[in-house]
Amino acid sequence: MSTIGFDKKDLRCAYDEYFEALRNFLYYKSGDIALAEDLVQEVFIRIWEKRSEIRKDSLKSLLFTIGNNLLLNHFNHAKIVRTHENEAKIGERKEHKTPQFQLEEKEFEDRLNSILEEMPPASREVFLMNRIDKVKYDEIALRLGISVKAVEKRMSKALAILRETLGRKI
Repeated sequence: MSTIGFDKKDLRCAYDEYFEALRNFLYYKSGDIALAEDLVQEVFIRIWEKRSEIRKDSLKSLLFTIGNNLLLNHFNHAKIVRTHENEAKIGERKEHKTPQFQLEEKEFEDRLNSILEEMPPASREVFLMNRIDKVKYDEIALRLGISVKAVEKRMSKALAILRETLGRKI
């Protein structure tokens, strides 16, 4: 196993070679160019910190793996924040809901989250962008670098999974 043995020049060369591709990869997955650029910076910081443990032949895949993991961590954190915000809003309205309604609502939310977690990532991504973030199909296609038809197909698959599992029209 050969290690990279990075020095600053080696890191700069790797940065110059992979920055754009990694940024685009993260941008397409997140739809946020500033976030993508911040994550690329964090990826290279982590590479620098672990430079003595990294094999040269695995650098590119390691960069994309670290970037993807950082993005997933960002999304998970954002989900937690949204959950707490929603709980606060629900807490303000709870006195208007019956305990039975609250229980059914919680069960439905848990089922929906479970289904979304098991849904193919491409379908889940399109579904959440459209139904939660209210992004139109053409904008989703632009963000993901795919055709509008591909967005429609992914949405159709997501809705079919939800209909089949929930037995309700979404």
